[in-house]
Amino acid sequence: MTARRIRNFSIIAHIDHGKSTLADRILQHTGALTEREMKEQVLDQMELERERGITIKSQTARLTYHDEAGRAWVLNLIDTPGHVDFGYEVSRSLAACEGALLLVDASQGVQAQTVANAYLALEHDLTIVPVINKIDLPGADPEHVKQQFTDIIGLPGEEAVLVSGKTGMGIPALLHAVTTRIPPPRGDKDAPLRALIFDSWFDAYRGVVALVRVKQGCLATGDTIALMHGGGTFRVTELGTFTPKPLALPRLSAGEVGFVVAGVKAVHDAQVGDTITHAHRPATAPLAGFRKAKPMVFAGIFPTDNAHYEPLRDALDKLALNDAALTFEPETSAALGHGFRCGFLGLLHMEIVQERLEREFDLDLLMTAPTVVYRAHLHAGEAVDVDNPARMPDPTAIAHLDEPFIQASIHTPSSFLGPVIALCEERRGRQLRIDYTAGEHATVIYHLPMAEVVFDFFDKLKSRSKGYATLDYEPAGYEPSNLVKIDILLNGQGVDALSLVTHRDTAYPRGRAMCEKLRELIPRQQFAVAIQAAIGAKIIARETVPALRKDVTAKCYGGDITRKRKLLEKQKKGKKRMRQVGRVEVPQSAFLSVLKLS
Repeated sequence: MTARRIRNFSIIAHIDHGKSTLADRILQHTGALTEREMKEQVLDQMELERERGITIKSQTARLTYHDEAGRAWVLNLIDTPGHVDFGYEVSRSLAACEGALLLVDASQGVQAQTVANAYLALEHDLTIVPVINKIDLPGADPEHVKQQFTDIIGLPGEEAVLVSGKTGMGIPALLHAVTTRIPPPRGDKDAPLRALIFDSWFDAYRGVVALVRVKQGCLATGDTIALMHGGGTFRVTELGTFTPKPLALPRLSAGEVGFVVAGVKAVHDAQVGDTITHAHRPATAPLAGFRKAKPMVFAGIFPTDNAHYEPLRDALDKLALNDAALTFEPETSAALGHGFRCGFLGLLHMEIVQERLEREFDLDLLMTAPTVVYRAHLHAGEAVDVDNPARMPDPTAIAHLDEPFIQASIHTPSSFLGPVIALCEERRGRQLRIDYTAGEHATVIYHLPMAEVVFDFFDKLKSRSKGYATLDYEPAGYEPSNLVKIDILLNGQGVDALSLVTHRDTAYPRGRAMCEKLRELIPRQQFAVAIQAAIGAKIIARETVPALRKDVTAKCYGGDITRKRKLLEKQKKGKKRMRQVGRVEVPQSAFLSVLKLS
């Protein structure tokens, strides 16, 4: 198939606007699967995706389409996630395309991620085809959505294609728009090979499987390839594509999308964004790759059994290959043992990573509350980085504490400017400037403490802006702050995994909220459990989980009161002894409770 008959395109949209359902109808119309093989959300292959009804991983499908004139076309379709936490997946998928179908629900109109994805596609210099989905709904208003395309995004709304992913209405017109509006791939197939890895995963039998877009040159089975960033040479044992079923191919030429298996056993040898070239005829320069994702939420992941530390490391290595937005580094906790401090794009991303680790790698895990790296300046003149509140030096030895700050750029519609500024001020922010852009939008530049951002800032920002505000940030160094460390004590013993560092002004309400939340979450024991929040030796909040009490006097039917007192005293002594040796088990929900505090 010549490159001029190939079309590479993605479906991008806000969450729940019908991307996966529309992909089903395209697969059906092009005959990629038989009626017996068809099912809902064919490209959502992970069990988690089907359970939650969302797309987590981008999926590709190579389709053969015959137009009205009988000409054959190869359509490489990439279905992408819609949730903001998986925006990095969308960015990588767009790098493999020349065009994108920007999908909007006919009843809901343009939403937050619609705008964000449109800008993302324009950054990649893609041709955008506006598509209005769910036109069969009773509340559908296609004319209003066309106007939104023009007013909010700046696309010609009158050119929007009207479809229904549920009934299949408008699919022929959509495929016609794909072949006529989206340009063919560019690239010389006789030039030195350059293929961009835009996704990869680990197969227990074949090693690393890399999903590539061949930008120039030609790749064939048996070729010896080199990875321009990772180094090392490998021999290609298998090439193919997904239709969406795996289909072996003898070669992949410029403009095509497919997978490469070359016996790569180490997960770090084939990173997303690397460039594949021929070992005997290498390209002079690698492809641009991808900008590294910036984690928004950090938390510790620990195995419940310390013997599973190495399996957890291997699992994170393999998962990070498949999910390039995940970052991790080793961490040690006195309460939880050895584990890893991980960075995530958001709370949903964190939940998904935890579930994937537990399901796909059969691990039992504990996750802690988020934190940042503080810098303690000691009286001795030494500066110590503190990545875990439990490792904070003795308060008497500290001259002052620094915390990391960021310069945050918040892009928001002007109508939400007030709530966004109020949120930044609540989080100890310092306003630098406000830039007003065309189309009733504004960019607010704030100097913010990093600790206030990783806590729950992102969720609050989305809530106050109804999902429209987007956040980007750059590190802005360290600054001195009036910080204190809050220890959480259970029956007088500290739980290091629940310790946190916070500003002195918010220490009391945060300590009080922690104690109240833990009282709800810690199950009742045979003895009373005292939950305390302390700054050094000073207790600032306390709650008590009452003991479970058996009615030991139930068998006494009358008689002298001293009989009952004797039984109660005996029970009291037993509980006192039990409290001395009893250990309070803290459920995982307690560690996550810090994330949920308002």
